[in-house]
Amino acid sequence: MKSWERVLIAPSAPLHDALEMIDKAGTRMVLVVDETRRLLGSLSDGDIRRGLLRGLTLTEPVTSAMHVGPKTADVGERQDVILARMRKLGLYQMPVVDAAGTVVGLETVDDLLATPLRDNPVVIMAGGRGVRLAELTQDTPKPMLRVGSRPLLETIVMSLAMQGFSKIHLAVNYKAEQIEQHFGNGSAFDVEISYLRERQPMGTAGALSLLADTPTLPMIVTNADLLTKEDYGNMLDRHVEAKAHATMAVRNYEMQVPFGVVREGEGGIEAIDEKPIQRFVVSAGIYVLSPEVLKLIPKEQPVDMPALFELVMQRNLRTRCHHIDGYWLDIGRMADYERANLDFAEIFR
Repeated sequence: MKSWERVLIAPSAPLHDALEMIDKAGTRMVLVVDETRRLLGSLSDGDIRRGLLRGLTLTEPVTSAMHVGPKTADVGERQDVILARMRKLGLYQMPVVDAAGTVVGLETVDDLLATPLRDNPVVIMAGGRGVRLAELTQDTPKPMLRVGSRPLLETIVMSLAMQGFSKIHLAVNYKAEQIEQHFGNGSAFDVEISYLRERQPMGTAGALSLLADTPTLPMIVTNADLLTKEDYGNMLDRHVEAKAHATMAVRNYEMQVPFGVVREGEGGIEAIDEKPIQRFVVSAGIYVLSPEVLKLIPKEQPVDMPALFELVMQRNLRTRCHHIDGYWLDIGRMADYERANLDFAEIFR
C-alpha cells in the first residue's frame, strides 16, 4: 500500500478517530504504533464494533479494543510468500515490520495480486539440443517437450507473462522452426516475441550479441529447460536495489558421498567420515544483466554465462547472488523429465 502512513494511529487516540481514519484511507484497519512507529497492535472496524457491543464508547482510546500481537511480514520478505500466508490466515492486509518491530509498510491482497507491467526484456535460451535427453529430442527440441499439458517453454512464457513481462526474445537453433511455428509473434500468449537465430550453437550467453539494439533496462536471461515458480520481478528488483551489473540466481545443493571418506595422515588413518554430505551453492540458470554487461559479449561467438561473469568480475563490475528457495527443477536427465511430469499437476495447476 503506497500511503500506508495514513493508517498509523497513536495509542491514546479515541476510537472515533480510528473509524474516521479507516473510512478515509479505504482500509479495513489501522495500526497502533508508539512515537517510534513500533507496532503495538492492530484495530479493524470489526474490533471497534465488537468493543462497542461490550459497552465501550467512541471516546475511549484505541488500546481498549485493539488486537495485540497481529500477524506481520518481515521487511524484505518475498511478496508471493506474504500473499500465501495471508491467504492461509484469511487476512486482507498485513503490516510489514523491521527487526525492531517498527512498521515500514502495509501489504494488502489487492496490491499483491496487482501485476505491474515491466518493460524489461527477457531472453530465453532455447537453442540447445538436449543431448542428455537424446531419445526424446531427436524429433523435438528440448524446450518443446511436453511437461504436463503443454510444452515446457510455453509454461516459462506463461509464467513471465503472468508476472508482467511482455517483451520476450527466444534464442533458437536446433529445430527452431518448431518453436517459431508454435509461438509466432507471441500474440496468442499476450506477449511480444522475437527470435535470436543462432547460426551455430552459441552457449548460454553468446546469443545476447544478436540483439538488434542494446536494452536500456536490466534484462532477465533464463535457460529454457527450467521448471520453476521463481518470482522474476523480485529478482529484478533486488538487482536494481543493489546497483548490481550482473545477478546470478543460485541454490543450495547437497551431495552425499556413498562411501566412508578416509582422511589419511603421516601416522596412518586420522579419521573416517561415514558417507559425508557435501554442500555447494550452484547456479540456477536464471540471470539479470544490466546493459553495460552486454557490451562485453563478443559478436556472434559462443560464450557461456560463467565466462561472461568472469569478464564482469575482471572489470570490477558489481555481481551478486540471488538465492532462490522455491520450486525449481533443471530438466536435464530422463529422471528429471519424469519428475517434472509428476510435479506439474500439483505445482502448476
